[in-house]
Amino acid sequence: MAQEEPEGMLAPENLRRALKAFKKRLKLTRLDDESGLGHGSVDKSRGAGIVGVRPPDSYPQAVWDKLVELDKLRRAGGGLYQLPPEE
Repeated sequence: MAQEEPEGMLAPENLRRALKAFKKRLKLTRLDDESGLGHGSVDKSRGAGIVGVRPPDSYPQAVWDKLVELDKLRRAGGGLYQLPPEE
């Protein structure tokens, strides 16, 4: 049987939108962690320790696999992904 995913899911524009959604989720997760109780003012300077998140479910796994292949994301294990280090 043919793939159930429409071929357009791996189009460059869709990959760009998926990466943008991933970055937004990562940013919001970091902000949520930083705003939590129990963090002292000294801890604020070091930033969030969160480096990976689960990608949004609104995109299929093939999209995340393609972004890893293009070196836009890295697998962090346990279904989590992270951004590659900036060069």
